Amino acid sequence: MGGPEMAPHTPNAQGAPAEPGRPSIAAYNGRVNGQVEAERSLDEFLTALSAERNASRHTLDAYRRDVRDFLRVLGPRRRALDAARRDDVLAWLERQRRAGRKPATIARRLAALRGLYAHLIREGAIAEDPTEHVEQPRRSRPLPRTLSREAVTALVEAPDVATPRGLRDRALLELLYASGLRATEALTLRVGDVNRSAGYVQCTGKGRKERLVPVGGEALAWVERYLAEARPRLSAARRASPLLFVGPRARPLTRQSLWQIVLRAARRAGLRQRVSPHTLRHCFASHLLEGGADLRAVQLMLGHADISTTQIYTHLPSAALRRMYDQFHPRA
Repeated sequence: MGGPEMAPHTPNAQGAPAEPGRPSIAAYNGRVNGQVEAERSLDEFLTALSAERNASRHTLDAYRRDVRDFLRVLGPRRRALDAARRDDVLAWLERQRRAGRKPATIARRLAALRGLYAHLIREGAIAEDPTEHVEQPRRSRPLPRTLSREAVTALVEAPDVATPRGLRDRALLELLYASGLRATEALTLRVGDVNRSAGYVQCTGKGRKERLVPVGGEALAWVERYLAEARPRLSAARRASPLLFVGPRARPLTRQSLWQIVLRAARRAGLRQRVSPHTLRHCFASHLLEGGADLRAVQLMLGHADISTTQIYTHLPSAALRRMYDQFHPRA
C-alpha cells in the first residue's frame, strides 16, 4: 500500500516554496515596487512644486514627511498610493487626531496630500482623487500675542550697546520691530539689502518672493552704528560674510540664536509676557493698524499672500478702544 497522497507544493514566483502564514516573494516584491513607485511620484511632485511655486526647502521637507506618513497607513492595508481610497485618508486623519495633532497641523498635512493627488490627476496617473470629498479639518486661529508700545520700547532698548554683541542685538531688534520681518527673512538679509539712503530693506519671503519694506530712521540709525562699530569686530575672520547680522568670527546667526537674543532682552527689560521673534512682527502689524494704517498696505509689508491672514490683527483690542471702554462703560 502506498503512503498518503501529498498535496503538491506550490512554488512562488521565484521558485521557492511559500511558508505558511508568510507572504510570497511575489507579494513582497509587489509591495516593494509599490513603495518605489510612490517615492518616484512624490519626488516628481516635489520637483514640480519647487519649480512652479518656488517652494522652500523647509516646505518640501515637510510635504515629504507628511506624504510618507500617509504611506505608512497604506502599508498594513496593502494598498498602493494610486489605489488609495477615501476611507484610507479618513483613517490617516483619525490617527493624527488620536495622536493629539493640532487641527492646523492636520490641515497642513492634508493640504500636502491633496497637492500630490492633484499632481497625479494632472499627469494622468490616476483617475480619481481620494482626498476630493474629505472635509478640511476646522482650525481655530488664536489671536497673536502683542506687547504695548511701552513694552516694545523697553524690549528693543534692553541690550547693552557698550558691547559689540549688544549693539548688534539692539540693531536687530530695532529692525525687526520697524519692518515686521520674519525671523528667517531678517537672518538672511545681506548688507546690500539695506538701502539706508532710501529707507527700506529688500527681503526674500515665503515662496522666495522678494519685497521691499520701508524702515524708519531710528532702526536705520542703529543699523548704521552696528555696521560702523560692531560688525567689523564680530566679523574679524579670514573670509568676510555677506550677511548683515553675524556672530563671532562672522558665523551666521541661527534661529535659536535669535530666540536667545529676544529672551535675553525680555529678561533685561523685566517683561513677564511670553515673547518670541515673531512677537515683534505681531507688534509691528497691530501698532500700525491701531495708528490708522491701511490694511492692504500692512498686508504688502508683511508679505501675506491672503489678506485674511492680515485681518486677524483687526480683532485685537487697541489702546484707544480700551480708553473709550474705560471712559464710557458703567462697570469699567
